[in-house]
Amino acid sequence: MILLLACTLTLTVRYHQRRSTSEATWRTVFAGVTYVWQRKLLLGAISLDLFAVLLGGATALLPIFARDILQTGPVGLGLLRSAPAVGALTMSLVLTRWPLQRHVGRRMLAAVGVFGVATIVFGFSTHFGLSLVALVITGAADNVSVVTRQTLMQLETPDEMRGRVAAVNSIFIGASNQLGEFESGATAALFGPVGSVVLGGIGTLLVAVTWRHLFPALAKRDRMV
Repeated sequence: MILLLACTLTLTVRYHQRRSTSEATWRTVFAGVTYVWQRKLLLGAISLDLFAVLLGGATALLPIFARDILQTGPVGLGLLRSAPAVGALTMSLVLTRWPLQRHVGRRMLAAVGVFGVATIVFGFSTHFGLSLVALVITGAADNVSVVTRQTLMQLETPDEMRGRVAAVNSIFIGASNQLGEFESGATAALFGPVGSVVLGGIGTLLVAVTWRHLFPALAKRDRMV
């Protein structure tokens, strides 16, 4: 129902379309990749989310945690699966009322760090309530990162490049979700589900710290505009 409403509202948007005058060549096909690579702020923001989701994703292992660790049934699994979405929705409402104004780069990195810590807590937890809260926090922290990244991407990209940069971002994020589930399964086979989630959370924390030094332009970004 909500998706149908979103599609209907999207159709009401009016904009002026301008035809591209450039020829379709290999250079124009990879123009989005080149643009992101040359802008370290965008590269840092997009790749930060890529590695955070790649390492910190625990959703693929939720059935194992629900059955073997938390000793809950299908209803409990459903609650665990929906917890990140509840956190993300709540944070969306918060950001609508109190949008990020200052220190957006540091707050984005901090949100990724919180995501990693909450993932570690979930990995060690054997209490259903604590696990539920940890997953809610991961969703809320991830929403801060996503909103910041998407806003910076839109504002830092000129009109003629916005579609190509958005395509690069979609490839990064789509790949990270799929590869993250593979990574979770592979490490769970080696270290068990708890080890997989905890190592992923630690990896996410290390990524947040490393990106602060690799992409100082992102860490020092004060305002969205």
